[in-house]
Amino acid sequence: MRPATATAAAVSTLIGVGAAAVAAGRYASDAALKAPPGRPLPTDPELTVHATGPGRIALTRCLASLRPGLYGIEGSGIRAVVGEVVDVPHAADTVVRRLELVTRGAPRPGDRVRLTPQLHHGTPKGALGIDYEDVEIPAELGVLPAWLVPGVRKTWVITVHGLGTTREHPLNLIGFLHHRQLPVLDIAYRGDQGAPRSPDGLGHLGDSEWRDLDAAVRYAVRSGAERVILHGWSTGATMALHAAASSGMREHIRGVVLDSPVLDWEGTLRALAVAHGAPSALLPLAVRAAQGRTGPHGDRLREAADPAALSVPALVFHGPDDTLASWHLTRELAARRPDLVTLHTVQHAPHASMWNADPARYEEALRRFLTPLM
Repeated sequence: MRPATATAAAVSTLIGVGAAAVAAGRYASDAALKAPPGRPLPTDPELTVHATGPGRIALTRCLASLRPGLYGIEGSGIRAVVGEVVDVPHAADTVVRRLELVTRGAPRPGDRVRLTPQLHHGTPKGALGIDYEDVEIPAELGVLPAWLVPGVRKTWVITVHGLGTTREHPLNLIGFLHHRQLPVLDIAYRGDQGAPRSPDGLGHLGDSEWRDLDAAVRYAVRSGAERVILHGWSTGATMALHAAASSGMREHIRGVVLDSPVLDWEGTLRALAVAHGAPSALLPLAVRAAQGRTGPHGDRLREAADPAALSVPALVFHGPDDTLASWHLTRELAARRPDLVTLHTVQHAPHASMWNADPARYEEALRRFLTPLM
C-alpha cells in the first residue's frame, strides 16, 4: 500500500472510531438524562405477581420485595399500594405483602410490576380529599403548573420531586403538612408534564432545574409567605441546595429538607446510565458526552453542597441502600456541619424512598424539625 493510501486509510479508521465513540457516549448519556418523569426507576428488578387474594398479593421473592414499608407498584395498566410483608404460608420463591389499595386495573398472576415510592395519583383533592388551587408560576422558560394547598401559617413548604417521579410523589406527605396548617406549594418544573421543555430536551440533575424552584420561592413570597421551607427528593433535594445557596430570595428560605440528595453529579449520571442498560465500558464516554451537551455541572454542585456554604438548618433523610445518590457524601455533609444538619439514617430503603421505609419515624423527625420554624 502506498504511504498516502495507508495514511488515508488510517485517518478514515480513526474518524470511524471517533464517530463511534461519540455515538456510544451520546447513547449512554441519553439513557441517564432522557429518562421520562413518572416512570419507576429501573434500579430494582421487575417483579412478577404470583397470586392475589383479599388484602394480599404474592410477589417474586428478592431483596426489593422484602423491604419494609409502604410502596406503590406499577405495571401495564396497574397501579396499587402494597404494605408490609405478611407472615402467612406461601411458596418459597414468593413474598406476601398487604395489598392496601388498587387505584387502576387489577393485579393478576403473571403481571410484571415495579416498586415505586410514589403512592398517589391525581390531584390533592382526588387522591387525598384535600382542597387545593391550581396556580401558575412565572419562570425562566415559561409558566410552571403547581398545586397550592392552603394553610393559615406564614411559613410555606415548597415540595419538589426528583428522578422517576412527578409532583404526585409529594402527595405522600401533603396530608401530614396540611394537618399542621402549613401552606404547601407542590411544583412541576421543566421537563414535567404541563411544564416547559428544557431547551436541549435533557434533564440536568437539578443544575438548571433549580431556577424553577427559585421562581416558586418568589411566587410564595409574593403570595404572602414570610418564611419558606424547601422539601426536595433526589434531584429535587439538589435543587433545594442550589436555591438555598444562590437564590435572590434566600433570606426567606429558613430551612431545607433533603431526601436522598444527589451530591455527586458524575456519580449519579453513571449510576443512571447503568440502571438504564448502558454497558459499564461506556460510562466515561457518557460523562464526557453529557458534559459536552449540557455543560460541566460537577463544580457548581460541589459549591452548592459545600458544607461550609450551608447557612440554614437542614434535615436529611438518607441511607446506605441508595444506589443512585452517594450515601458517603451525605454522611460527610452531616459530619462537617453538626450545627445545622440533622441526619436520619434509613436502612433498607432505595433512592427517594426514605418515607416509604418507615412513615411514622420520618414524620416524627419532620415534625420536630418544622416546629421551631413554623
